[in-house]
Amino acid sequence: MNIDPIEKKPLFHFYPASRILSIGTAGCNMGCKFCQNWDISHATENHQYSRHFTPEALVQMAQKQSIPSIAFTYNEPTIFGEYVMDISQLAHKQNIHTVMVTNGFITDEAIQDIYPLIDAANIDLKAFSDNFYRKITLSKISPVLDAIVKIRSLGTWVELTTLLIPGLNTGENEIRELATWVLHNLGCDTPLHFSAFHPDYKLRNIPATSINQLERAYAIAREVGLNHVYLGNIVTEKGNTLCPNCQFTVIRRSWYDTNNMLSADGCCPTCGTQLPGVYNQVSPVN
Repeated sequence: MNIDPIEKKPLFHFYPASRILSIGTAGCNMGCKFCQNWDISHATENHQYSRHFTPEALVQMAQKQSIPSIAFTYNEPTIFGEYVMDISQLAHKQNIHTVMVTNGFITDEAIQDIYPLIDAANIDLKAFSDNFYRKITLSKISPVLDAIVKIRSLGTWVELTTLLIPGLNTGENEIRELATWVLHNLGCDTPLHFSAFHPDYKLRNIPATSINQLERAYAIAREVGLNHVYLGNIVTEKGNTLCPNCQFTVIRRSWYDTNNMLSADGCCPTCGTQLPGVYNQVSPVN
């Protein structure tokens, strides 16, 4: 449990510069060999020291700290979906938003139960290869792609993250196919985050993602036609949000220090263009 900047999820178009109460448990429904949170994605003896919080206690905690959102994160929240639903129902009664940070490996039945109660989600699109999913994550890509589209159709604000792992999912053709899928299935205004990998868990023999690999992925996604592409886990100006119309920098970020220059309703201060996202209680603009 922690109080985070919402940009850490990462969510860049959902109440930017706000705080979020982040909670997690233990366990996962994937077996990613590169897991960056492997110490909590697998239950161990240490988890006997975990603390129990009722849904009521968590919502009251957010209220007391004047925190506008609760995130289900750190490990895979789909596996504690019933807990998510109980918390979300109470949170919404208090006008507190709910966020899933998820791998998207979920059945349609669970989507229909959980996601009408979720305001925003950052979904990992770990690669654009079923071979990668099968060998590296011990799952399949097709349910994830289906889930992303279905979750978006329910009105949940969706942003995507791809962790770029050198030699495994950094091929230019694959990145172009991934960005093209996002464009055709979710639209040009869907935020796509490319994050830098660091050696961890069972992939300690692979080097960290280079700046050149990140920059090339960014350039390809922009060439395909995506308006909001971001680079993460590094300090770069490509973590800023630009107005898609006049290219003015409307949100400037340095790690999690955020300078938001948008109007309260999410419009560019220079040309008045409405940016896609959720701002100041405004419904999502897709």
